[in-house]
Amino acid sequence: MAGNTFGRLFRVTTWGESHGPALGAVIDGCPPGINIAVEDIQKDLDRRRPGKALTSPRGEQDRVEILSGVFDGITTGTPISLIIYNRDVRSGDYSEISRLYRPGHADRTYEQKYGIRDWRGGGRSSARETAARVAAGAVARKFLEFRGVSVLACTLALAGIECRQFDLDQIRKNPLYCPDESAAREMEARLKELREAGDSAGGIVGIYARGCPPGLGEPVFDKLDARLAAAIMSIGAVKGVEIGDGFRAAALTGSVNNDPITPEGYESNHAGGILGGISTGMEIVMRAAVKPIPSISLPQKTVDSEGNPAEIRIKGRHDISAIPRIIPVCEAMTLLVLADFMLHPHQSQGL
Repeated sequence: MAGNTFGRLFRVTTWGESHGPALGAVIDGCPPGINIAVEDIQKDLDRRRPGKALTSPRGEQDRVEILSGVFDGITTGTPISLIIYNRDVRSGDYSEISRLYRPGHADRTYEQKYGIRDWRGGGRSSARETAARVAAGAVARKFLEFRGVSVLACTLALAGIECRQFDLDQIRKNPLYCPDESAAREMEARLKELREAGDSAGGIVGIYARGCPPGLGEPVFDKLDARLAAAIMSIGAVKGVEIGDGFRAAALTGSVNNDPITPEGYESNHAGGILGGISTGMEIVMRAAVKPIPSISLPQKTVDSEGNPAEIRIKGRHDISAIPRIIPVCEAMTLLVLADFMLHPHQSQGL
């Protein structure tokens, strides 16, 4: 299977399946001399792991081990290999539906493409694969910290409830990473209702990168916003990405949408920190549309592996929404793209 390596200079290859013995990542191209410890990676994995309030009860601790590329807490410039063992696998939960295709999942497309599929939770198409991305993203975060770049994601909407305020201090104070305390309470209540009903919910994630210098990205076919959008779209539950004002810009006039330029910089940031595919030095702003979790206990129409009509009720341990666990995944993919561009020899020539 191709398509498991991401990046050009800061390259990450992920491996492993949802119900296999382990999963992990190999990072090639990380510069030497960066201070990093297991704890730096673990704190991001802890935000993504299941078993917490409003998430799947699967009891994975997602403890990461560094197998290579780090000596005495410092990167050596050689490949960094990370491994996360699966400790709470229950493949039997899927045995009853091993011959049925789950609506909203990649079961059928995988089998149509490869002639075989791993029915134990979806294999590589499972959201469990993103644990390896988060681990690699934590390494990219440490690399970018030395350059003053930070990335933060949060919940802007969930289950039809939108944030009405934006308070960064609130993001770490609720389990949904929501910047609106009141909206967060409403979201939690709605998720509990959906859990009792056997249904699920989607939402919108906001992603913000600060401290990026101007000059990241290449015009035409290697634009920074194109690479960022591709990275976020590579996350299984994401169905749309906006940069800056995104689709809202289609309703604006040029006089409103343009960001006036002054000797001090840009007066506004409708562009979301990217113009012509190149970073402006302003905050990079993105939004990702996240679909509802397709694994629901309500009855759904499907077919079996012989093409016969059937009904499916999905059992097992599943999230009600990809939010909040997708938050650190969105951060990780953004961090990996920015780390890759920061290593480019023609990053910025200045003015």
